[in-house]
Amino acid sequence: MADGVMDVTEHFGSSVFNDAVMRERLPKNVYKTLRKTIDEGEELDPTIADVVAAAMKDWAIEKGATHYCHWFQPMTGSTAEKHDSFISPTQDGRVIMEFSGKELIKGEPDASSFPSGGLRATFEARGYTAWDCTSPVFVKNDGANMTLFIPCAFCSYTDHALDKKTPLLRSMEALSKQAVRVLRALGNTTSKRVTATLGSEQEYFLIDRQFADERMDLICSGRTLFGAPSPKGQELEDQYFGSLHDRIGSFMNELNTELWALGISAKTQHNEVAPAQYEIAPIFATVNVATDWNQLTMETLRDVAGRHGFMCLLHEKPFAGVNGSGKHNNWSMGTNDGINLLDPGATPHDNLVFLTFLCAIVRAVDTYAPMLRASVASASNDHRLGANEAPPAIISVFLGEQLNEIFEQLATGKAKGGKGAGCIKLGVNSLPVLPKDNTDRNRTSPFAFTGNRFEFRMVGSSMSPSGANFVLNTIVAECLSQIADELEKSKSVNATCQDILSKIAKDHKRVVFNGNNYSAEWEKEAKKRGLPNLKTTPEAYAMILSKENYAVMEKHGVLTKEELTARTETLYEQYCLALNIEAKTMLYMAKRQILPACIEYSARLADAAKSVGTAGKTQKELLKTVCKLIDTASAGVVALEKARIAADGIDHADKKADAFLKKVIPVMNKLRESVDALEEIVDASIWPLPTYAEMLLMR
Repeated sequence: MADGVMDVTEHFGSSVFNDAVMRERLPKNVYKTLRKTIDEGEELDPTIADVVAAAMKDWAIEKGATHYCHWFQPMTGSTAEKHDSFISPTQDGRVIMEFSGKELIKGEPDASSFPSGGLRATFEARGYTAWDCTSPVFVKNDGANMTLFIPCAFCSYTDHALDKKTPLLRSMEALSKQAVRVLRALGNTTSKRVTATLGSEQEYFLIDRQFADERMDLICSGRTLFGAPSPKGQELEDQYFGSLHDRIGSFMNELNTELWALGISAKTQHNEVAPAQYEIAPIFATVNVATDWNQLTMETLRDVAGRHGFMCLLHEKPFAGVNGSGKHNNWSMGTNDGINLLDPGATPHDNLVFLTFLCAIVRAVDTYAPMLRASVASASNDHRLGANEAPPAIISVFLGEQLNEIFEQLATGKAKGGKGAGCIKLGVNSLPVLPKDNTDRNRTSPFAFTGNRFEFRMVGSSMSPSGANFVLNTIVAECLSQIADELEKSKSVNATCQDILSKIAKDHKRVVFNGNNYSAEWEKEAKKRGLPNLKTTPEAYAMILSKENYAVMEKHGVLTKEELTARTETLYEQYCLALNIEAKTMLYMAKRQILPACIEYSARLADAAKSVGTAGKTQKELLKTVCKLIDTASAGVVALEKARIAADGIDHADKKADAFLKKVIPVMNKLRESVDALEEIVDASIWPLPTYAEMLLMR
């Protein structure tokens, strides 16, 4: 840093034990051995662990670290960390700083205190964390505490995966294995591995902390359970890509500084569509590293927001009536020698490798649409999917005009070519001619091809990307496996491949849709095509435990039948817990804040009506309206309390989720309706909650 100006190139990755640091600090033979594991997927050599651990410890201590932690991702959807210091007592009453290879490779947190879906009982406590050497170790401070963070997988004493990372890593291995088989069959003899890559865009809201602290719903559930619309929302479309408020710009500057130090390539930042809504997006990385980055990004967003007097809201729909937030999942595949398998090139109709992988993905998305839908289902994401800021619950694939034409040609025989992209001429000599991309964008599509990757737009803003991506990796691996099986026994690979692609195009053209996914016509058309429309989370979860899903997960070693069953149980449990918390929070706010304020206002109105006597027509009519709404809200409180207790008392997870969906949510919506109507009437000086206008528009 010179004259107070940060040198980004020096600062970037300064908190990461990255490749440059490893090359500098590890003996050459140890470095090469570790790189083979990272780059080629070879089994980790435990004999190098002590050397690597010592180098990590020395580096971390130089950075100011006193502790290390195994950092993992349990099925809560957030991260967990168990901290241990480097100190080791000596006989003379002092301490030395030690960190062994055993401590690096394995940790032992309590497995019974995390969701397990029945895989672990309370008395069966032992669990293990295992170092994921493919994701860089880093140092991070929490207040004055500096810690060495070691990315890990998390499993039970009985070998079952208890986290979100393990199935993701397994799915990456499965995808690489099947993709390499296809490449070999098509004549590629050099590529050794194929890696799924991810660029995960993150949308979020920032509201002033003083408002958030007065809202129990934001504190407990991350969204507003009550709230009348602001007089001004997003209808003027003046927020999107608008100029940054100074306070927001300062927040983003510190956010970038922290993320860059962690080696996270935060690239894009801008205002989003709704007031107080923003987006940050990194450059892509391997899918497990990108998932770690996204978890760190969400944590850093919250931390930095707090230091700037904001609360960061990552809920998919924190405010009714304005756009919610997603996490657009830009997914692709690349070889170890630099080939992007989803790059169509200048002549995609002649690019057999591209067409093969494209068709495999289309087949996977169509065949396993229910499981892909379930991978993004949650109580919070139900508020967003199907609204005008997110795709509907119907899974479809957007290919764009050129690729769609080629796909249709495949269905009738061999691809012959499509329209070229061309150029855009703006009619002003001083403006450049703009080359068009091969495809337009379709922001209404759940699964859209965007030039050299697919954008899966259904992932919710608060979710870990791991769930959607281990499902996506696995189902694509299965369809590549089917293609490889046929190609490997063929005597004429090109002819067989053309037949395979033609069959896929015929059998799965129903899932390709390039139009407006928001339209009512598409919902009708999708039904005619036989596409599933799983509108709610319980509907989606009910589709997970099918023979087909068990089979594909077990075949590729991603999840055993027991693990998939347990994971589904956990998903149901989290859905019910989230809605139960929301219902209890609504009751707390209605009984202790809103109804007392409304009754106080009605008393004032009654006094005013009495004081003016027969002349007080307006006061009396207003009093009548307010009293009626109070009675309705009070009845809603009673109904919600009854419905919540009944639903929470059900034992079976699927039936409990169904009760919350069908019995509790409608009562919550009705209670909100009467309370929001009261907010628009009651004196602002009495209303106990910050309003939408204050939270969304005031900085």
